[in-house]
Amino acid sequence: MESQPRQEIRRASVAACSRSAARLGVIEKGAELVMRRRWSIPVGLMAAAVAVALVVVAVSGVRAAQGSPPPGRPVISRSAVTFHDAMRKLWEDHITWTRNVIISFEVNDPDASATLPDLGAALDRLFQNQVDLGNAIKPYYGDQRGDELTALLHDHIAIAGEILQAVKTGDTAAYQDANARWYANAHDIAVFLSETLDPSLGSLAEMDAMMKDHLDNTTAEVVARLQGNWTADVAAYDKVHDQALQMADMLSDGIIANFPAKFRP
Repeated sequence: MESQPRQEIRRASVAACSRSAARLGVIEKGAELVMRRRWSIPVGLMAAAVAVALVVVAVSGVRAAQGSPPPGRPVISRSAVTFHDAMRKLWEDHITWTRNVIISFEVNDPDASATLPDLGAALDRLFQNQVDLGNAIKPYYGDQRGDELTALLHDHIAIAGEILQAVKTGDTAAYQDANARWYANAHDIAVFLSETLDPSLGSLAEMDAMMKDHLDNTTAEVVARLQGNWTADVAAYDKVHDQALQMADMLSDGIIANFPAKFRP
């Protein structure tokens, strides 16, 4: 049998070993925890960095989309927009002063001398509009072509004045003659725009339809005033206005397409 002192020494040694083992376990767990943290921190940072990168790419894409025209859509220069708006203004002048002349003619009064005192001034302004329209194409087609367009449009207005006089006085024969020449002149304008101008502004069929619509709508305006149907008169003018803007856009679009170098962004 071991003596009591040896037993105490053995028990002390066992206890010391147990404590050492326990400490070693704690150290190992701590090391494992440290290792886990060392790996977990970079992984977390990497995930955050990826998320931020994705957001930056997405925002950049949105900004690029907002700052760029859609694919396939042409860039419109400031000079093209200015020309487009100026052409609209000229054709709005055309129908506005035409309407003023129609009103001042007082077609619903059969007395040939019964006109408003502003008729002469309104008619002069309307003729000036035909000069302005001819001048508008000169930078692209030259002075000669611009003057030719002015001459055709001058006849367009002069013949319309004959029609108003015939309608006012009830002269059917004069009306039929003037009306036939009015539509023939419209066809001449269509030929000029589609065949004389080089490059053309559209097909003859397109220009014929455009001019016919213009005359038909203006005729409806005159008939409404002749009949004293003011509601129909207003509605007819709205149609004249809408069609005139379409006509202006057709012409300006054609010129911009034909002379792109003059309308660079």
